[in-house]
Amino acid sequence: MNSRHAPEAKAKHRAGYVAIAGRPNVGKSTLLNRLVGAKVSITSSKPQTTRQRITGIVTRPDAQIAFVDTPGYQTEHRSALNRLMNRSVTTGLQEADAIVWVVEALKFSRADEAVARLLPQNVPVVLAINKIDLVRDKKQLLPFMEQLAGTREFAAIVPVSAQKRQQIEGLLEALVSVLPEGPPLFEEDEITTASERFLAGELLREKLVRLLGEELPYATTVQIDEFKVVGGMRHIHGTVLVDKASQKGIVIGKNGQKLKEVATQARHDMERLFGGRVFLEVWVRVKRGWGRTDADLRRAGYQD
Repeated sequence: MNSRHAPEAKAKHRAGYVAIAGRPNVGKSTLLNRLVGAKVSITSSKPQTTRQRITGIVTRPDAQIAFVDTPGYQTEHRSALNRLMNRSVTTGLQEADAIVWVVEALKFSRADEAVARLLPQNVPVVLAINKIDLVRDKKQLLPFMEQLAGTREFAAIVPVSAQKRQQIEGLLEALVSVLPEGPPLFEEDEITTASERFLAGELLREKLVRLLGEELPYATTVQIDEFKVVGGMRHIHGTVLVDKASQKGIVIGKNGQKLKEVATQARHDMERLFGGRVFLEVWVRVKRGWGRTDADLRRAGYQD
C-alpha cells in the first residue's frame, strides 16, 4: 500500500493524576489556578497557605489531567498540623502518575533538596522553574537549569511564570506526553473534586491570611458550620477558630472592621466562583488547642 495514502493513526487519549510538589512559597497554588484556568486553590505570599491536597482538572480533546496541589513540604516546624501536611505531600507523590516539581528560578535551598528526596524514582517528573519573570538577566537561567538537570532524570524542564501566565501551555504539553493512555477520569465540565462547602472555607481562610498577614496566628483555621442553597442563593455560616482569647480581637479588628472586610472579600470571591449570590455570616471563636493532635485536626475538617 502506498504510505502516502495510508490513514493517519488516531492519537491515543491520555489521562492521569499529576502531583504538584515543592517547598513552601514557590507558587504551586498559583500555578494550579493558571493550569486549570479558574481559582480552585487559595494563594497568598505567606508560606504554607495550602494545608490540604486540592485537585484541579484540565480537560483537553487529547487528554485529561487531574492536578493535585500538595502543601509545601515543611522541614522546620513539627506541629500536628505540619506532620499532617507532610503526610499529605508524601501520599500525593506516591499515588501520582506524574509529578510537577516546582522550583523558584535561581533559588535552590535545603528545603528544595528535602522535596527532591521525596520524589519517587519510578514516576516521571517534569521540573517547572517558576517566577522567571523576576529574573532580569535570562542568561542566568540556563546554568541554573543545567545544575538541576544533574540532580536526577527529568521528563522535561520547563521555565514558567505562573503569575504572568508564561509557558503554561508548554508545561501542559510536557505533562500530557508522560501520562498513561486511558479514558477521561471525570466529566468534561468538572474543574475540581472539591465541594463548594470546602472551597467556601478555603476562600474565607485566604482572606484572613491576606488581610491580616503576619498578625494572623498560625494556629487559626476556618470551619463551615452551615451551607445551604435557598432560592438560588447560597447561605453560608462560617467560624474562625483561634487558639487564644487575645487572638480573637486581632481577627475581629477595631469595631469589627477587619472581620467585615475579610467576609466581604471572601463573599465576592465565592460569588465569582460559584456563579450566584452568597449570604455569608462569619463568627470568631476561641478553641484552645484545636490543632494540637491528629484527632483535633480531623474534627476541624483536615484529612490526610
